Amino acid sequence: MTDATGAEQALFPPGTFAPDPRPSSVPRMLAAQYGLELKLLLRNGEQLLLTMFIPITLVIGLTLLPLGDFGAHRVATFVPAIMALAVISTAFTGQAIAVAFDRRYGALKRLGATALPVWGIIAGKALAVVTVVFLQAILLGGIGFALGWRPHPMGLLLGAVVIALGTATFVALGLLLGGTLKAEVVLALANLLWFVLAGLGALTLETQAIPSAVRWVARLTPSGALTEALSQAMTLSVDWFGIAVLAVWGTIGALGALRWFKFS
Repeated sequence: MTDATGAEQALFPPGTFAPDPRPSSVPRMLAAQYGLELKLLLRNGEQLLLTMFIPITLVIGLTLLPLGDFGAHRVATFVPAIMALAVISTAFTGQAIAVAFDRRYGALKRLGATALPVWGIIAGKALAVVTVVFLQAILLGGIGFALGWRPHPMGLLLGAVVIALGTATFVALGLLLGGTLKAEVVLALANLLWFVLAGLGALTLETQAIPSAVRWVARLTPSGALTEALSQAMTLSVDWFGIAVLAVWGTIGALGALRWFKFS
């Protein structure tokens, strides 16, 4: 055995097969996957429409236009609500569509055959979503500040926790939807659900036009729970009911995705 090894070293001295390709470490593969997913999110025109342009337009329009009876501080009502809608756009609608078409074109199946573990694929997508949500929050918060929004610093901290929980919940639901149905079905259903979730979230806003019973039903949905919890967080209040509802929906989405998610 020693003689054979010596003969191989004589025939093929060190450096013959440079660069000697080997699998990268898991952190490097995860960083590469995260960078790829982030680029895909930011380069997609439809994604940018959902994640940036529509929320910005809604914040400015609903704050400046005298629609509804929301008092003098309209911006304090609408900024948290639109932040919640932005989370839904990125973590649920955009992610579900992206995953569904990755499955259709075989991208996820090919990734599954690489050295990157399955959890690394999911983690790369989740980290990209978290980054975009963070950028959304900064952008919408900056616009709100320019329009007169002045939240308490502790309220911003509480809001960040709620946004993190909401992002995890809607990522799980997005993976469940995008990982189980055909791409064409997901495209139609995810966009339809975006309008439904936006409407349910709007029902939780403080206004005399919405009956209390309807508001409580809306709060049982993930979008209603996120909107209400985020709105209360900005006023230094913790909506434990909304947090519990988000946790339940997130658990359902995660367990469903683990059970039925398909790579092709």
